[in-house]
Amino acid sequence: MAAIVTGLIPILRTAVDGTTTYKCRSLWFGLLCIRLVILFLAELPFTKLDADFVCNGTKDSVCSKGCFNRHFDKPMVVAWNFIFVLVILSVLLMELFASHLRSLNEKKNARVKADVELVVQGKEAAQVASTDHSGKTAIDFHRDKGAVGFYLLSITLRILIEAWFVYVLLSWNLPALSNKQFTCSDICPELHVCVVRAAPEKRMSIYALASISSMIIVSSILFCLYSISHYLCNF
Repeated sequence: MAAIVTGLIPILRTAVDGTTTYKCRSLWFGLLCIRLVILFLAELPFTKLDADFVCNGTKDSVCSKGCFNRHFDKPMVVAWNFIFVLVILSVLLMELFASHLRSLNEKKNARVKADVELVVQGKEAAQVASTDHSGKTAIDFHRDKGAVGFYLLSITLRILIEAWFVYVLLSWNLPALSNKQFTCSDICPELHVCVVRAAPEKRMSIYALASISSMIIVSSILFCLYSISHYLCNF
């Protein structure tokens, strides 16, 4: 996880030094960084989950590990990190599209400079992106509905990934951390009761992850509605 946290600096640098900008670009990178920090903090109580699974009635570690594997039969930390990678890919999808638009815009500008007589036509041809005074290429969603559609697609993918993450947290991980005691007498006759130490801290980590994902889902849905009404329906 430490290696993933070190990726926070390149993410911030990409958000600041990007040569192509679009609506709410800083917001998506900001939420991505916040999610990374919450993910790092939430994983701390799970670093020694197997050691926190304590059983009485036997000294056989094989029986204890068998009970642990049966109880925690669904992935936790690995699934969280994998879903976070999918979230990054959903953000990079729009970045790749923006880079493509920038490349097209640069080619159009090069043709305009090569032939002065086509300046007017060149300005009309640059319908998707325009360059501001800072040298960055800004995507104008008012001029191209296809760019808006691709932008909404990337946000929709983000919503689906985050919704899947919330489902994993609340349906897979949270029930495994309930306050009840777990019996494994069918696996090991001498093994009576097993409990998970520091269960409240672990549940709080899951609540924190679910909260930030829910916030991202709500923000994404609201921005999708805004984009549809503002750019497509022209309200």
